[in-house]
Amino acid sequence: MACNKLYIASLNSGSNGNCYYVGNDQEAILVDTGISCRETEKRMLRLGLSMKHVKAIFISHEHTDHVRGLATISAKYNLPVYITQGTLNGCRFNIREDLIRLLYSTQNISVGSLQITSFLKIHDASEPHSFVVSSGGTKVGVFTDIGAACEQLIFHFKQCHAAFLETNYDDDLLSKSAYPYFLKQRISGGRGHLSNKHALDLFINHRPSFMTHLLLSHLSKDNNNPELAHSLFSEHAGEVEIVVASRFVESEVYTIFEQVSEHSPF
Repeated sequence: MACNKLYIASLNSGSNGNCYYVGNDQEAILVDTGISCRETEKRMLRLGLSMKHVKAIFISHEHTDHVRGLATISAKYNLPVYITQGTLNGCRFNIREDLIRLLYSTQNISVGSLQITSFLKIHDASEPHSFVVSSGGTKVGVFTDIGAACEQLIFHFKQCHAAFLETNYDDDLLSKSAYPYFLKQRISGGRGHLSNKHALDLFINHRPSFMTHLLLSHLSKDNNNPELAHSLFSEHAGEVEIVVASRFVESEVYTIFEQVSEHSPF
C-alpha cells in the first residue's frame, strides 16, 4: 500500500479569527490569516509545525476575522497571497504588490506538490471562495462562512477525505439570543452562515465512504455550543472522527491519507 498524506490543523476558528493549516511532507499552505502573525507562529510552534514549510496563503474573503494577520505574515515570510480582485479591494490594508496572485473561480493552482482548487461559495462578501487541497489522491476541504450548501460545495464535499465544515449556529439558540433581528437575519438568511442542521444534512447525505475526519468550524460564541455540535454529528459519524475546532486554541495535527493499492504486474 502507498499513502498520500496531508497534515491538517485549525490554528483558530471563530468570529475572533480563522486560520487553517494544510500540508504534506514538503509544502503547506495557510487558508486565511485571521489571527496575528505572532499568534500564528506560537501556535504552529506548539504543534511542531514549521513556517519554513508554508509556501502560500489562500484568502477566502475580506472579513477581518479571515485577514487580520495577512499583511504582516505574508511580508515577513515573503509568502504569495492568492486572493480575488474583489476580496483584495475589500481589504482595509495594503498587501505587498509583488506577493499578490489574483485568484479566479474553479482555478487549479500548484504549490509545489500540492494542488489547490478554488470555487465560489455563498456568503455576504465580495467574491468569497472555498478551497480543496490535494496531495496525490488525498483531498481536504476548507468550507466555512457559507450561507447555503450549493451544488459546487456538495460536489467537492463528496470528494474529501477530511474537511473543515462550518457549524456556526443552533437554530434554537439563535432565535432566543439577544442579537437584533437584522443580525439574526444576516446569519440565517441564506448568505451568512451554515447552521448545525444544514451542515449535518450535508454530512449525512453527501459524505463519501472514505471520509475519516470532520472538523466542525467557525462555531458562534453565543449561538452554538461545542458539546451540542459534537453530539449531533457523533450520532451519525460512524467511523468519521468528529472534532470541534476551537475559537481559543489550536487543534491537534491530524494525518489524512488515501491508501492506494500497488498492483503487482504478475
